[in-house]
Amino acid sequence: MTESTLPLITPRFVAQAKDVAWPSDVWPRGTHPHQLDLDAVVDEMFSRDELALTNAVVVIQKGRVLVERYAGVMEFFDRPAEAITASSALLSWSMAKSMLHLIIGTLVDEGRLDPDQFAPVPEWHDDDDPRHRIRMRDLLAMRDGLGFVEEYEIGQTSDVIEMLFGEGKQDVAAYTARVALAHEPGTFFNYSSGTTNLLSRIVADVVGHADAYREYLTRRLFSPLGMKSAEPTFDDTGVWVASSYVHASALDFAKFGLLYLRGGEWNGSQLVSREWAASAQTPLSVEEESGSFYSWQWWVTGDQYGTYWASGYEGQMISVVPALDALVLRFGHTAAENYPALYAWRSRVLDVLARDYAPS
Repeated sequence: MTESTLPLITPRFVAQAKDVAWPSDVWPRGTHPHQLDLDAVVDEMFSRDELALTNAVVVIQKGRVLVERYAGVMEFFDRPAEAITASSALLSWSMAKSMLHLIIGTLVDEGRLDPDQFAPVPEWHDDDDPRHRIRMRDLLAMRDGLGFVEEYEIGQTSDVIEMLFGEGKQDVAAYTARVALAHEPGTFFNYSSGTTNLLSRIVADVVGHADAYREYLTRRLFSPLGMKSAEPTFDDTGVWVASSYVHASALDFAKFGLLYLRGGEWNGSQLVSREWAASAQTPLSVEEESGSFYSWQWWVTGDQYGTYWASGYEGQMISVVPALDALVLRFGHTAAENYPALYAWRSRVLDVLARDYAPS
């Protein structure tokens, strides 16, 4: 499949049913007409060797938690390991990219950023530098043209490892800003954690760095949703490392997914415009190896249910499923070569949720 054959998807949202409370410290609970079948499919995630270690699965439909399950332990350097539970602070990895999408949307809604503006990256200000032609929308779509190498194998040439753990970790955006162009901006998809961190620094330059940035994240995202466990990580320059780092409980991550399922609305307040939320569902590129589509900091399946998802290293996922008013979350450790099995598992979950489904 090529980018000339991207699927045409009409963005869809689902309103919260009037008889279902918005989640706060607790979530509404329910059962599915085929709950035993749903439980059996979820069991696979904790028992099949090719899916490796799963720490948490949450399945939600019509705003109610149908399945919530935890397993394994969390290792620490400074204290004994702890069993993973509903209160455990799980790591987002690249799911944080989709959270940055929300934050950028609030600034676009306010007219403080524009997807069509040239990216305000000081290192590229010289007119002789071809990178000055990169626009915000190019960064959002991972079509900036930078030759950033997203390689996770130790010992291979890897910008992402060097940025997060090596010479770039004190200033993740400056590290990426030094990367040369490999393609004309806007013409080539290249998934890049560095690109997200450039976007994060652009946000910081608007709202303020360090404590000011943390306050903005809290005020515009974490606090309205009641994501009390959410904890972002910042580099030494006060830029949120939005490529990779938010810790939160599984059910707090689910609140973020519900926000997008509801079109940016939360309990009567529009936290981001529906137009911006819709951009998460619009495919702009295809990853040739997997056949998955990419929008703006979200992945899109192109399946019959309109599924799109925030995706993290080793198979973290917040899957948003408009046609079924559903969310499927999974946290754990699956090798990239087994992602097809992981996505096939998600499809089986959705097929069960689709049985006897009727919109509220």
